[in-house]
Amino acid sequence: MSNSPRGYLDIHGHFGVPLSEEELRKQLESFWKVDFMVDEPWAWTAEGILPCLDKANVNDAAACLEEIRRGDTFEIPNDGYAVNTLYNGVMLSSESLEPVLQELDVRAAVCHVHPDAFKKGSDGRPSPLIDVAFDTARTITDMLYKGVFRRHRNIKWVFAHCGGALPVLAGRLSLLGTEPWVPNPLGLKRAEIEDSLSRLRVDTAATAKTGLFPAIEMVGVGNIIYGADCGVPCSTEATMAENQRDVEDIEARLFNETGIVGRNGWDLFPAAAKRADAGGKTS
Repeated sequence: MSNSPRGYLDIHGHFGVPLSEEELRKQLESFWKVDFMVDEPWAWTAEGILPCLDKANVNDAAACLEEIRRGDTFEIPNDGYAVNTLYNGVMLSSESLEPVLQELDVRAAVCHVHPDAFKKGSDGRPSPLIDVAFDTARTITDMLYKGVFRRHRNIKWVFAHCGGALPVLAGRLSLLGTEPWVPNPLGLKRAEIEDSLSRLRVDTAATAKTGLFPAIEMVGVGNIIYGADCGVPCSTEATMAENQRDVEDIEARLFNETGIVGRNGWDLFPAAAKRADAGGKTS
C-alpha cells in the first residue's frame, strides 16, 4: 500500500443500480452481442451500464446541464463528473456539447473521460483489449485541433488507461502536428500542442506496466491519478492487484518512493480528502 495517510483514492470504478438475476442476464447478453467480452465466466458482474447510459441522455447538452446543477443540491455535492469519448454518435469534441464544457470550465471541474468500450471490437477481439486505447488517442487529438483545451483551460481532464495510446504519440503530434499537410484550422503552434497535452491528467487503470512511463513523460507524475477499473468484466482482483504493483514498482524505480500516485487523487479532490480526514464518506 502507499505511504499516504489515507491510502489509495481510486477514481476509476464502474458501478450502477443492482439488478435481478434476470436483468443481469439480459445485460450480459447485450455485452456479448457487441463483443464487449467473450462468453466466459468472470469475477465482476455488469450492472446495467448500457441501459443507464441510454436513459441518461448523456449526449443531450441541456440534460447534462440540468444534471450538473441537480448535483449541487446533494448533501455531498459532486466532486467531479464523468463522460464518455463517444455516445450515440456524439463525440466529446462536438460543438453541441459546448454549453456543458463552458459550465464545467466555470466550475474548474474535474472531468473523467472514459473511452467508448461498447462498440464492436475489431479483428474478432473485444474492444476493451486495445481499441479503447486508440479511441482515447483519437478523442484527445480531435479535442486539441478543435480548440477544446484552448477554450476550456480550467477543466481538469482525467483520461482513462494512462491516456490510452496518446502519450506514445505525443512526440509525433509535437513533431508533425503543425506541418503544412496537417489540417490545422485554428493555427495551433507546437508550443500550444505540448502545453495542452502536458496539462492533462490520466489514470493508471489496467495499463501501468508500459503505459505509465510515457504518461509521466507527457504530463508529469503529479498529473497521474490512481484508477483501478473495478466493476467491469475486463478487470479481476488479480489484474487490478498486479497493475497496482506495477504503479508502485515504477514509482520506486523513478522516484525512490511509493504512494505518490495514491496521494495525487486526494490532492485532486480536496473535499473528499476533508471528508476522509473527518471519517466521513469518500464517494
